[in-house]
Amino acid sequence: MFAKISWPNNNITSECFRLWIGISKTRPKLKKMSALIEETKSMLPRIALIACGCFSPPTPMHLRMFEIAKDHFEMQGTHRVVGGIISPTHDSYGKKDLASALDRCAMVKLATQSSNWIRLSDWEVHQTKWMRTQAVLQHHQNYINNHINSGGAGGNDEVDTHLAGWLPRGLIGSRDPVHLKLLCGADLLESFAVPGLWAEADIEDIVANHGLVVITRAGSNPGKFIFDSDILTKYQNNITLITNWVPNEVSSTLIRRLLGRGQSVKYLIDDLVLEYIKRQRLFNVKS
Repeated sequence: MFAKISWPNNNITSECFRLWIGISKTRPKLKKMSALIEETKSMLPRIALIACGCFSPPTPMHLRMFEIAKDHFEMQGTHRVVGGIISPTHDSYGKKDLASALDRCAMVKLATQSSNWIRLSDWEVHQTKWMRTQAVLQHHQNYINNHINSGGAGGNDEVDTHLAGWLPRGLIGSRDPVHLKLLCGADLLESFAVPGLWAEADIEDIVANHGLVVITRAGSNPGKFIFDSDILTKYQNNITLITNWVPNEVSSTLIRRLLGRGQSVKYLIDDLVLEYIKRQRLFNVKS
């Protein structure tokens, strides 16, 4: 025998019943609304982000830039980010303390292990010489276009198995175009003004045909820099400025300096990356 539950007020049971009925009626509406939101997102223009640089070593901020940019586009509701690509520069770039391409690619793979959308492209490091940023962008954009237009195959001049790893998963199952944008910090934007560092034709091609996504520091004024440049002003609608409100000043240079002094970089870079650095004895690391 089960004891009969005695309610102190019969109105409680009737009120609970009405509430349950109300929730039950609302659930289908919520499901429809959720489906509508997802359908709307799927109709947004698709973009992929690519970051070029040394990554010697890769830092959490390198990856945070991707997350900050993706959050921005999702909140604005203007684009759907389908993938992120990290392209380390060629060994012949000649920067001081530059780890080998093999080591830098290995560290990027370790750093992105926990990400389901940011991937390494080793195309640049496998070329015979250093490649201009414009050429790197154009190659990856062409390959993405060929992949989409051919229904899943890569570029005609490439070995699919070599590059399949960096292709965004978001390309699968859709023939909609994907526009590749250069993700960078404000320092790269400002480097456009350094005499002889960039060819004007490259700057114009990058901004006009690809676009920039610039992560800036709070308190900086990148808009003024754009205003001071005729080329950047001409294509300013292709430049997305995003403020990083959670600053992180930990750079690759700082990591190398601390390691060279025998100081700890624990919690400043990914544990797997740090283990790799110690194991390979990179950057004059001291035991």
